[in-house]
Amino acid sequence: VQLVESGGGLVQPGGSLRLSCAASGLRFSSYVMSWYRQAPGKERERVAGITSAGGVTGYADSVVGRFTISRDNAKNTVYLQMNNLKPEDTAVYYCNGVPTWGTWEYWGQGTQVTVSS
Repeated sequence: VQLVESGGGLVQPGGSLRLSCAASGLRFSSYVMSWYRQAPGKERERVAGITSAGGVTGYADSVVGRFTISRDNAKNTVYLQMNNLKPEDTAVYYCNGVPTWGTWEYWGQGTQVTVSS
């Protein structure tokens, strides 16, 4: 199983980025997918999640109205559109998958997002 994130980088405050997470080796359409982030010196936090069919999404309070999670099960990919980025959004962003029928989980290697002028 592999989860491979991409799309991170350096962006100015107020800017946008779109993260992608491409999954392979698993039945992607049966997994709840989430994005987490971890800033230096802080615990990893869940930013957004989406159900296996994409019908329900959830967000951390800190990103509501700015971030949007989506998925394309035909492409085995989950996305995180990030708008109006703030310096406090700076972190390594990780993709996470949990099967609807089990309790194990898979993680990607992470992609760095830096918001700075």
